[in-house]
Amino acid sequence: MNQDELINLAIEAREMAYTPYSKFNVGAALRTKSGKVYTGCNIENAAYPVTLCAERVAIFKAISEGEKEFEALAVVADTNRPVPPCGSCRQVMSEFFTEETEIYITNLQLNTKQTTMEEILPFSFQSDDMNKK
Repeated sequence: MNQDELINLAIEAREMAYTPYSKFNVGAALRTKSGKVYTGCNIENAAYPVTLCAERVAIFKAISEGEKEFEALAVVADTNRPVPPCGSCRQVMSEFFTEETEIYITNLQLNTKQTTMEEILPFSFQSDDMNKK
């Protein structure tokens, strides 16, 4: 599956978003190393802190199905520029993505920026940081 196909799946996933408060729909599509694709959309809640972003929905769906190796993630929203993942999503992504995992951030006009985990969150907090020497 190429970049355009992954972006199109993210656009489709965006249509399923539950956003009665912000009206800001986001879609994501995650390709695993095994070739499977998991999609996600943002899901809001009246108690905003329990809202879940599209990126994390896709990642958590994949993890819950036993996938732990990822090749690429596409994220899309109706924004002027390619939509960047929030800080919480970047931290979750850093837990499961390698530095080279491809990340395509885009908008509905298909203005797309390709980046990597290392570029989007350099010097991220990692599990190794919790190990005492």
